[in-house]
Amino acid sequence: MARRPAKPDLPAKRKRNMLLTAGVTTVDYKDTAPLRQFLSDRGKIRSRSITGLDPQQQRQVATAIRNAREMALLPYPGSSR
Repeated sequence: MARRPAKPDLPAKRKRNMLLTAGVTTVDYKDTAPLRQFLSDRGKIRSRSITGLDPQQQRQVATAIRNAREMALLPYPGSSR
């Protein structure tokens, strides 16, 4: 099977920062609406490669999701029966 040639003339597509597109300036565990976009349909936290966040923002989002789960504001993975 022949390999496809690379397309050098196309620039690499940048991931969009989901926090900036949602207009979120501070990540708060009590505000669950923007946090839900960082969860998959099964309740898992989406990775940085999907969300387009930088490492510091990804840690803040993950910590906020964990806190919201502790307060029963968001579901744990696998508990969406």
